[in-house]
Amino acid sequence: MSLPTRRAFGDLEVGAVVAKAEPRITRDDLVRYAGASVDLNPIHYNDVTAAEVGLPGVLAHGMFTAALALQVVVDWIGDPTAVISYETRFTRPVVVDPVDGATLSVSAKVARLDPDGHTARIDITVSYEGRTVLGKTQAQVRFSP
Repeated sequence: MSLPTRRAFGDLEVGAVVAKAEPRITRDDLVRYAGASVDLNPIHYNDVTAAEVGLPGVLAHGMFTAALALQVVVDWIGDPTAVISYETRFTRPVVVDPVDGATLSVSAKVARLDPDGHTARIDITVSYEGRTVLGKTQAQVRFSP
């Protein structure tokens, strides 16, 4: 298996969509993430608990959703160490169906270029069922000179 090609700063244009993906979240993913993150809140894996607290169903962890969004940029850039910062706001929950799971729509676009620092701000749009679930999602990426 070959590694992805590292992207070049000179090839970027503001406004260009550089990556798109539709990662799918399953209930099994949520259980694995709960164990790895030690976020064992049952709203992330138990329908009864989620209903008891008034939720429409089991919710994906916000940090898991944010990680899936950033992974799209990492896959595009080809080097996880190129990401120098990342921020997001959680705006809506992602309800994960027990059978069908949940499919996110992720799109990454070049928002700003800094030629002096060889950095780019990548704005990431993340939606589920046509509604944005993460807001102000941005990654700063540094490129080799």
